[in-house]
Amino acid sequence: MEEKKTWSVILVITMLASFLTPFMGSSINIALPSIGKIFNANVILLNWVATGFLLSSATFLLPFGKIADMTSRKKIFLSGIILFTVSSVLCALSWNIHVLILFRIIQGIGASMIFSTSTAILTSTYPVSKRGKVLGMNVAVSYIGLSLGPTVGGVLVKFLGWQSIFWCVVPVGVITTLLTIWFIKDEKPVSESHPFDKKGTFIYAVFLSSLIYGFSELPQLKGFLCIIFSFILGFWFVKYEQKNEFPLLNINLLKKNKVFRFSNMAAFINYAATFAVTLLLSFYLQYIKQLNTAQAGLILLFQPVLMALLSPLTGNLSDKVEPRIVATCGMSLSTLGLSMMAFLSYHTPIAYVIVCLIILGTGFALFSSPNTNAVMSSVDKPQLGIASATIATMRLTGQMFSMGMAMLIFSIFIGKNVIDSTHLSDLILSLHIAFGIFSLFCFGGIFASYVRGNVRK
Repeated sequence: MEEKKTWSVILVITMLASFLTPFMGSSINIALPSIGKIFNANVILLNWVATGFLLSSATFLLPFGKIADMTSRKKIFLSGIILFTVSSVLCALSWNIHVLILFRIIQGIGASMIFSTSTAILTSTYPVSKRGKVLGMNVAVSYIGLSLGPTVGGVLVKFLGWQSIFWCVVPVGVITTLLTIWFIKDEKPVSESHPFDKKGTFIYAVFLSSLIYGFSELPQLKGFLCIIFSFILGFWFVKYEQKNEFPLLNINLLKKNKVFRFSNMAAFINYAATFAVTLLLSFYLQYIKQLNTAQAGLILLFQPVLMALLSPLTGNLSDKVEPRIVATCGMSLSTLGLSMMAFLSYHTPIAYVIVCLIILGTGFALFSSPNTNAVMSSVDKPQLGIASATIATMRLTGQMFSMGMAMLIFSIFIGKNVIDSTHLSDLILSLHIAFGIFSLFCFGGIFASYVRGNVRK
């Protein structure tokens, strides 16, 4: 009984941690115009308030996942919560835009420590028979944070100023810190102690930084150059890790573990195909359908709210049905939703858009929790930290790829023109091409999801 009580508290701890980062990410976007006015910052600098966080989060995920397996997941998780909370205070106290960007980068490092360990802690705590259910609940809280961010953030910014977004997460961080100290046991290292792969970590950090920075700078020439440079470094990283006796990322885990390899590939594809949907539909609803911000926001809520409601159920389902089957059905529904969006026009009813969002939200809910369950169930306990970090890296790089593709398409067909009545046809064309490409990408993900093999023998 006492053990089950501890399990429940650990679930609450990881859910609180999972709420913090998506809430901060979605609410800060609402605050950017206000921050720009206060600090007299241009669009590029404001973009770095968001991108700096993503870049540092993605860069440090794998290293901290490896360190957590070698030392203590509790210590890394606890350090991450503390760093995230303290940096939130510092962000609120920022006196200019450059300082805010710096503290956001530090906040991203804290988030990477949370991302790389929370799923591993949850997976190692619960038995296999209950794993899908609790992972689904954890994913649902992330979507709740994503859903509440724009609404709560908008109210906070309007009445209390942009700093209030950072202040409001501090109490949650403090509570999570205290619960972690009291209830999560300080386990012994779960992986063999050996030298940390410093050179591999450096190559990986530069590779991922170049990749994410390149996506953020598309379609400028330096964006393409950074991406090409990152591919060269990525190739070097793989070759180096294969020869390294104590690698940061065990390439053999990807080569020999089919479930792990294809589940992570499917995760990247799903996020790359769906993350930019909110941006694209926001443009469609406001420019084409002439809705105001509040009306567009309410319609866009259909997807994350449905994802939050269904994720615990689909996670529980993946405990009873092979995760491969459930996740593949989800990827198929996502493909259908994206394909339907490729036919949006001036005269498309709002009800059609809502149906598309419902299909997409259901598809994502069916995919995400079971896919995470498959990833975490495909590795042994000593590799849970690196597995947690790997799937989180797939999520972040997929999100950046999705936004980069959307921006590239807009740049080609709209350019630097202000979107007005003379460029609405260009916007419609851009949306058709973007949703068409994303649906094809997602269609390929159906096969990556299906051929992964079964978790249960």
